[in-house]
Amino acid sequence: MENEKKKLPVELQEEDRAAAEPELFADFVAVVRRLRRECPWDREQTPESVKHLLIEEAYEAVDAIEKEDPEELKKELGDLLLHVLFHSVMAEEAGHFTFKDVVEAEAEKLIRRHPHVFGDVTVGDVTEVLANWEQIKAAERGKGTRKRGSVLEGVPRHLPALLQAYRIQQKAAGIGFDFPDAEETWKKVEEELEELHRDVQEGAPREKLEEELGDLLFALVNYARQLGLHPEEALRRANEKFIRRFQYVEKRLEETGRTPRDASLAEMDAYWDEAKKKQ
Repeated sequence: MENEKKKLPVELQEEDRAAAEPELFADFVAVVRRLRRECPWDREQTPESVKHLLIEEAYEAVDAIEKEDPEELKKELGDLLLHVLFHSVMAEEAGHFTFKDVVEAEAEKLIRRHPHVFGDVTVGDVTEVLANWEQIKAAERGKGTRKRGSVLEGVPRHLPALLQAYRIQQKAAGIGFDFPDAEETWKKVEEELEELHRDVQEGAPREKLEEELGDLLFALVNYARQLGLHPEEALRRANEKFIRRFQYVEKRLEETGRTPRDASLAEMDAYWDEAKKKQ
């Protein structure tokens, strides 16, 4: 039964099947299985010991995308795929599931959640696609062995906080719990900003200030979402912009044999403005 080919619920075009190159995947699986048998380091790893590497590889792939470096992206996607396969082989050894199970389950899920492609459902735009996706996911949860107590349980705990806030708000908005428009959302931002400023002026304890700062950041994330902006991407771009400009300041000071520690704030600000004009 293990070797019996499982048929997907739709017929795929021949060119799509040919592109999958099953022999190549089989070789890849064989390499990882051998590493688990014969390499001392690979053999002693557990899902817990390498889980952080899975996250790191995902971020490195994102970094390659942002750098628009196809060659680097190819390498990073390979590393990411390796970790997917590595976890699958460890699960196979424990008798849980195989890499084949992972691939088949994902293919079936994609087909099931895209009835407008693989079925007879008609959609008008992306909004309808996303609405159908959430409805199908909700139906899947209802058929599972354990029903989730909340729609927010699907948001991973280990996401960066900014991205986690965005996904939480998406989930809540998906079932109608949302401000009516961006203008109303901005009022919440102003409200949280005033509360934080007032508590700072009144000398509130650190725990209270941290709570109010969190409320303000959460409201800003929600406002970004309402505008169709992704706050994680916006902050990453702001970080990169700061790095570029600050490194320019360092370079200009280095030309005079100094570091930022040797310069005045006014001088560094002047170089900062110079960097803004150049960049």
